[in-house]
Amino acid sequence: MTRAMAALALLALAGCNMAPHYERPAPPVPPALPSGEAYAVQKAGAAGLPWTQLVGDARLRTIIERALANNRDLRATIANVEAARAQYRVQRAAQLPTVTADAGASLARRNGTRQDSYSADIGFSAFEIDLFGRVRNLTESALQTYLASQEGARATRIALIAETATAYATLAADQELLALSRQTQASAQRTLDLTRSLNAAGLAGKLDVHQAETTVEQATSDVAANVTQVAQDRNALDLLAGGTVEDALLPVSLDSLTAGVARVPAGLSSDILLQRPDVLQAEHQLKAANADIGAARAAMFPRISLTSAIGVASSALSSLFSGDGFTWSASPSATLPIFGGANRGNLDYSKAQRDAYLARYEGAIQTAFQEVADALARDGTIDAQQAAQRRLVTASAQAYALAEQRYRAGIDTFLAALTSQRALYNARQSAIATDLALVSNRIRLYRVIGADQ
Repeated sequence: MTRAMAALALLALAGCNMAPHYERPAPPVPPALPSGEAYAVQKAGAAGLPWTQLVGDARLRTIIERALANNRDLRATIANVEAARAQYRVQRAAQLPTVTADAGASLARRNGTRQDSYSADIGFSAFEIDLFGRVRNLTESALQTYLASQEGARATRIALIAETATAYATLAADQELLALSRQTQASAQRTLDLTRSLNAAGLAGKLDVHQAETTVEQATSDVAANVTQVAQDRNALDLLAGGTVEDALLPVSLDSLTAGVARVPAGLSSDILLQRPDVLQAEHQLKAANADIGAARAAMFPRISLTSAIGVASSALSSLFSGDGFTWSASPSATLPIFGGANRGNLDYSKAQRDAYLARYEGAIQTAFQEVADALARDGTIDAQQAAQRRLVTASAQAYALAEQRYRAGIDTFLAALTSQRALYNARQSAIATDLALVSNRIRLYRVIGADQ
């Protein structure tokens, strides 16, 4: 009866877990995503898109697939996940005894007499009996660290897709800016040639010539800057893709990307943010810190370990496995900290770490809410801005055409035509920037929602 009670007590202790009970903290953000004048009306339903549904442009899809296969930063992140999994497996193995087998022989002759001995045994050494959950909590901490690394890898993958798509769109925009600056340079050069001819004929002043020269030189400067920017954009795209991107895969136009990148649904509830990979990563880190508290508490109680073996021993190999050769041994030991200053410090450290990871988790949720809200605010207004910008280009083009006609007819000064030409140039540059903002914000919304599978 006494042995049965002792066994029950041992089982009860073996189920002891000194880690605090974990409950997911309440999200420190409103339950619904924001609404108002800046925001488009959102529909209820699933939020986010897989990247294969986000990107319809075939060229861009090919480059993203290359990036996912070849990008070195992503490879390093995946290697870190494998390392975390291996560390978890090492720590999990500590919950079970390591069984070893040993065999030996000693052959000697002393004073004309053979003194041989043979042995064979199997057992385990220094196996900790986890009465207070120290090893279990260390294993749980390693598991949560591994899961956090997995979510980190998923966040890196989503970021790589978004960065590659944004770099591709930026290249498309800068190619259009380069084409625009070259068109403006050619147009300004024709205007300068005409003005010089008029000046030579006495029909235009030297001031008109110099004013025309300023437009040519500004456009020439812009051409040089845009050539550099396009080259740098290609370098950035090559780095993301993990190799050289051939000309056949370069973007056709920014307009084609507007149709080739889908709008991402955001839903109505902010609960989607709890599934964002960086938020899940922060929660797994919080759970690991919670388990570390349990391990630190258990370290303040006795640690019991056991070394044991069973086997056979004999002075003759032929009788090694006979019944008379059976041996066994058991060596239990217990360690109890008497002065617990270090253990108390470790416990306080674990609690402080848990509080820090809690703050990081809540901060990750708040950051996610702000990023999604900002992207939704841009999404709710960009269509109106794009439409207005295109009307501005049309109006500027008409104004420039009229101003040039009036100048050639001698009704207005050259300055009026020059001002209209510059206004048209600026309006076209702004239109390209607005088109890029539209595409980039769709990609950003995909990234900040983080619901890719």
